Amino acid sequence: MTKRDSWFLKVWDQQNPELFGIGEAGPLPGLSLEKPEEVEQQLTEVVSKIAKINAPQHLNSLYEIHDFFGSSALSSSVLFALETAMLDLKNGGNRLIYRNNFLAGQPLPINGLIWMGGLDIMLQQVSIKLYEGFSCIKLKIGGINFEKELDILQFIRRKYFRDTVTIRLDANGSFKPEDALNKLLNCSRFDVHSIEQPLKPGSPLLPELCKKSPIPIALDEELIGVVDKQKKIELLERIQPPYIILKPSLHGGLLGCEEWIALAEERKIGWWITSALESNIGLNALAQFTANYPVTTHQGLGTGSIYSDNIASPLEVRKGTLVHNSQENWDLSELN
Repeated sequence: MTKRDSWFLKVWDQQNPELFGIGEAGPLPGLSLEKPEEVEQQLTEVVSKIAKINAPQHLNSLYEIHDFFGSSALSSSVLFALETAMLDLKNGGNRLIYRNNFLAGQPLPINGLIWMGGLDIMLQQVSIKLYEGFSCIKLKIGGINFEKELDILQFIRRKYFRDTVTIRLDANGSFKPEDALNKLLNCSRFDVHSIEQPLKPGSPLLPELCKKSPIPIALDEELIGVVDKQKKIELLERIQPPYIILKPSLHGGLLGCEEWIALAEERKIGWWITSALESNIGLNALAQFTANYPVTTHQGLGTGSIYSDNIASPLEVRKGTLVHNSQENWDLSELN
């Protein structure tokens, strides 16, 4: 990917149009179930009906909004845009989505993402992230020769001990069932914290692999399209993953992820939030949503800095954390 398309939903009170809320619908190509033309169609339908409802007076009002629009008929990315825009409007139209300590300066620990590439390029990325103060790095694997990927892990562990750097891996379903366990055993020699989605979604071998894997497995793509509560329960109890990774743009919006979190915590399953490469509009909402919970692990919220063209915002990455700089302002002139 060299570019990313997003749609922005802007809502306001007709009595005070200068006060508005804004949300982002950014389907992720290759992962989102909805196509760009479907996003535009759904947003058009939302706009045609939105004047008939009031801004939410409390967070539970989001359920009323879901019911009004028929959440099952809207894709995850559109739900995320609708929820965010309405909460923003409800809270005064200042990009305030939730009232918590993030806007007061509380940092969120994040992982540094290492993109797939040649050995030298990936090693360079690792060195830069660690120099910038990240204590957790996430490597995409499965894109180059596996032996070279092991060389990268060996390089990191020779230079940095486990108590200095946490390593996460993301296979994006690239492991073949017949050699997945062997690859996990090889990776485990380097003190890996977790690995996301080693097998393709829907693999019948995933529950067994979760039991046998020496590295805790985190589900990501496996959760896409699972919106019914009972089906979520059945998935978690059948596979019994140590972790799940949540992206509101892919996993049912904010309320959908809220339900996933509650079900996971009931079953002692860990979780963290990751962006789906949203702009700073979406990333801001994700950070505030995440800060509603006691954050005990690194989140995947460091993607805003990858863009050469992004919306100017108070969000900053500092020494492996995402912070809200109250001295900076939003610049939404491009969206007017």
